Amino acid sequence: MSVYTKPSKKKVSRGTGGRRGGKYRDKKLSHLGRSPANSKVADKDKREKLRCRGATSKIRLKKSAFVNVVAQEGKTVKAKIIKVLESHNPEFIRQNIVTKGAVLETDKGKVKVTNRVGQDGIVNGVLV
Repeated sequence: MSVYTKPSKKKVSRGTGGRRGGKYRDKKLSHLGRSPANSKVADKDKREKLRCRGATSKIRLKKSAFVNVVAQEGKTVKAKIIKVLESHNPEFIRQNIVTKGAVLETDKGKVKVTNRVGQDGIVNGVLV
């Protein structure tokens, strides 16, 4: 499924439902996006390698079992993820989807995710 990332052609002002200026060009390949990664909590890590524009590559995290936690002393330890406790979307809590800003329950305690998981290919966090 492709996602088109250009704005709507409907006018915002006065709620008239009018359309903005005429169609002066077709959709472009550069305006296509991808559906979100929706990285889930699982028993094993699973990554996906994508080919991007210019033959560069990006690693997406599809499933995650561990989080890199920065403790107060500045040391980084690896903790097992148990479940998602808080997120900006209640559906993500039910489905155990990890996003930036989500609070995770781990064996080391509560951890807040500090990176964009679907784009970095790894989960980083700090103790709450």
